[in-house]
Amino acid sequence: MPTKVIMPQMGESIAEGTVVKWLKKVGERVERDEPLLEISTDKVDAEIPSPASGVLTQILAVENQTVEVNAVIGWIDGEGAGAGESAGAATEKVAAVPARPERAPSAPGRTLSDLLPASGGVIRSSPLVQRLAVENDVDLRLVKGTGLGGRISKRDVLEYVAQRKTGTAPASPAVTAPVAPVSATQAITFTGPELVVPMTPIRRQIAEHMVASRRTSAHVSTVFDVEMTCIADVLTKYGDEFERRHGLKLTFTPFFIRACVTAIRDFPIINSSVDGTNIIYKRDVNVGVAVAMESGLIVPVIKNAGDKSFLDLARAVKDLAERARTKHLSVEDVQGGTFTISNPGVFGGLFGTPIINQPQVAILCVGAIEKRPVVRDDAIAIRLMTYLEMSFDHRVIDGAVANQFMSRLKSILDNWDEPVM
Repeated sequence: MPTKVIMPQMGESIAEGTVVKWLKKVGERVERDEPLLEISTDKVDAEIPSPASGVLTQILAVENQTVEVNAVIGWIDGEGAGAGESAGAATEKVAAVPARPERAPSAPGRTLSDLLPASGGVIRSSPLVQRLAVENDVDLRLVKGTGLGGRISKRDVLEYVAQRKTGTAPASPAVTAPVAPVSATQAITFTGPELVVPMTPIRRQIAEHMVASRRTSAHVSTVFDVEMTCIADVLTKYGDEFERRHGLKLTFTPFFIRACVTAIRDFPIINSSVDGTNIIYKRDVNVGVAVAMESGLIVPVIKNAGDKSFLDLARAVKDLAERARTKHLSVEDVQGGTFTISNPGVFGGLFGTPIINQPQVAILCVGAIEKRPVVRDDAIAIRLMTYLEMSFDHRVIDGAVANQFMSRLKSILDNWDEPVM
């Protein structure tokens, strides 16, 4: 039975991926879950396992080709039948890609940063393309990208090198790859009263995901004021020893994760999803922690968070955050979440009302942790406080249950008594 090899969804806002390298050739046998190919996206570089055992009979997306997520990029025949015919077609497809020319000497002192646009412009390309540009002394600003969203492919660079040899390559930066802002922090140059820029594939995917969630779930929010004094005392008392003993800094994040996991045990509806008229309760608590990056948002997931120790949670938070920012997350790292925590407080936001990450039914938003005047024992006192907001799906979670969950969460954090060492 033939099995499709598809470009996986590597996070909620990923719309496309680039095939970096096929680890198997057409006609070769591959076992299920054996590494089959390497892909690269704007957020994640990953090794993709084979979805089935069999013979790789066809490759539809050649190396350095960019395709949309869920597109079929190859076929595996579980019985090995028809491999010869499919292999011939695939070989012909691969052969159509220009061969890599002999390495051209780079100009003295030229580096990758010299061949990429200055701040304010973005040229979309893979690490492989960037290395190829350096090796052949190609200014990527002069190369027209033919991939999705104007991404520059290996083929584009090689064609530019061939044109340069014949004297037909663009010689002026006026001919550039499609450049579009992809973050709110990038500079924009206006030549008139307005600047119209198409959404990037990532931005379109985020938009579709958010609108679909709003259309699917009945969003309701509740906000609680939580005191962080006990946890701050733990950080002060044990922070240095924790870092010396375990090699990682003690932060607030694992406290929130632990508190959520504990509260979910008392209110399992928070860790559920909806399928038609059925509510699906999830045994494992898989907590997604939103990480903001220049190209968008990604939510790596801490699997089985309810079975982990406090130290395990702290290690998982550090590991996933580092790999998210260095684009080393795997497919499994961004799938299977059952509850999400977002933390706009790191940017100073008091609280937010985030949209639920489908198919989940709740998302917690952590606001800025700061000192504020509060009333304690009929007197004004200065305490370290934060606002916690939860957006929840009112189709399955009543307001009373949501507020009971938040009250339990507040009690755990206000009166933290779990050892961290």
